[in-house]
Amino acid sequence: MTGAAERSLQVAVVLLYLVQLTAGLTCFCQRCINQTCEAKPDGGCWSSVMLINGKQERDSVCLTAYHLTGEINCRGVGRFSKRKCCFTDYCNREPMYITDIPLPEGGWTRLQLVLVTVVPCLLLLFAILIIVFMARGHPWPCRARMQDPEEALDEQTLMSPDKCLKDLIYDMTTSGSGSGLPLLVQRTIARTIVLQESIGKGRFGEVWRGKWRGEDVAVKIFSSRDERSWFREADIYQTIMLRHENILGFIAADNKDNGSWTQLWLVSEYHEHGSLYDYLNRHTITVEGMILLAQSVASGLAHLHMEIIGTQGKPGIAHRDLKSKNVLVKKNGTAVIADLGLAVKHNSTTNTIDIPSNHRVGTKRYMAPEILDETINTRSFESFKQADIYSLGLVFWEVARRCSIRGIHEDFQLPYYDLVPSDPTVEDMRKVVCDMKLRPNVPNQWQSCEALRVMGKLMRECWYANPPARLTALRVKKTVSQVSMATKDVKD
Repeated sequence: MTGAAERSLQVAVVLLYLVQLTAGLTCFCQRCINQTCEAKPDGGCWSSVMLINGKQERDSVCLTAYHLTGEINCRGVGRFSKRKCCFTDYCNREPMYITDIPLPEGGWTRLQLVLVTVVPCLLLLFAILIIVFMARGHPWPCRARMQDPEEALDEQTLMSPDKCLKDLIYDMTTSGSGSGLPLLVQRTIARTIVLQESIGKGRFGEVWRGKWRGEDVAVKIFSSRDERSWFREADIYQTIMLRHENILGFIAADNKDNGSWTQLWLVSEYHEHGSLYDYLNRHTITVEGMILLAQSVASGLAHLHMEIIGTQGKPGIAHRDLKSKNVLVKKNGTAVIADLGLAVKHNSTTNTIDIPSNHRVGTKRYMAPEILDETINTRSFESFKQADIYSLGLVFWEVARRCSIRGIHEDFQLPYYDLVPSDPTVEDMRKVVCDMKLRPNVPNQWQSCEALRVMGKLMRECWYANPPARLTALRVKKTVSQVSMATKDVKD
């Protein structure tokens, strides 16, 4: 072979290798309708088996790069489970099995004799110490013992009968994986939920209230044609370090297939007050209540937007559909941001934006001017964050209108209710917001209350037609916090 031919062969091999690196994987997927899924170039295939009540439960699915970084998903063999990650087409098709470890033939070894004789004595001594300890009136703390990180993540430990939802969430936030419960545990939770009643409908499907071990959970049910939206939202919710007190608490994702129909479930915490839209329709709020809602929404959005650098870091995320119907109200009067199906993630290392490949768009009434007139720079992550801030200002306007000062308050209305039809088109909104440059009316009586006056000023700074001139979510959060402190000082 000539030197030129050898070089051509080497170039061909390198090109083939590069193609393999940049191409996505095709994996076996028990959760997917057609039993296959496409992993991104930096993702992989995953399979697992877990022993539950003596029965071996198997699962296979595609994983993103975020999940591959968590040891819990790719760790090898445990006492009750096996997992593997692999990186060739359909490499996760072959099922794995949990088998008993055979005992050695012949007599006992020296180690076995030691274990049989010494360990029971130690256990008996330990039991006597516990009895003496408790007999003297010392309380036995619930979380006093230190758990090995590997043991803390064991499926049997996570799913023990005495675990409640708060315990599970505590385990998933302190485990170190940072991206939620193991996939098989999610499936086990989802398949033991009993649906109670339908509490809402949307373009994606329905939301139900369900029961898990006597506790209420919310179950968002997608139709099979919305598989991309379901997979996308579940993926966003399981982003490392996303969990926050003002972002809806994700619990599990699973598909339900009985042979004739398929449902795609997304399970989250349940909040009985429902959406902020419903809450404001039913209730007026105090100045303190208004500040509490505004502060928590701004805090949730600031955490969403923020990038956390590190091995257990978090990418910046923009919501892209922030509105009062996508904010839920908790029992304590604070709020959580929900519905992340349209969210985009920013990879600062490659400066790329992970835009979902579905056909949904944001809600027209809440679209920023640059989205309505199609001048937004979709290659800039800052542009998506700035569009979120515009929508945040509209949500604040809805909240402030329902604030009661000396018994005086406004009826609940949606933004631009007096300027566009009840179901406006993009053209309707573009004409009002971009051409006429109108914004929701800020009533004069808000000037008589310092908190409402500051809220009015905040809204205007969120509504600027020039996106870079708008406040950041962190700046909004700090300003509302200052108003909160000032209000408390006045009361004291």
